[in-house]
Amino acid sequence: MTDLAGAVWRKSTRSGGSGGDCVEVADNLPDVVAVRDSKDPYGPVLTITPAAWATFLSEVPHPER
Repeated sequence: MTDLAGAVWRKSTRSGGSGGDCVEVADNLPDVVAVRDSKDPYGPVLTITPAAWATFLSEVPHPER
């Protein structure tokens, strides 16, 4: 199990202030990127490698592009 004690969680700037359906990401850990549901901060966490996260981000459409 990955130690997430030092995780610094952040939400997308596009999530708005209503709290809706958002994810939070912690990408400050050395060997893992963690993703969780912002409405359930003590619930399950998906962990992936930084390389997999970078690949995911490269495939997500960005409105400003």
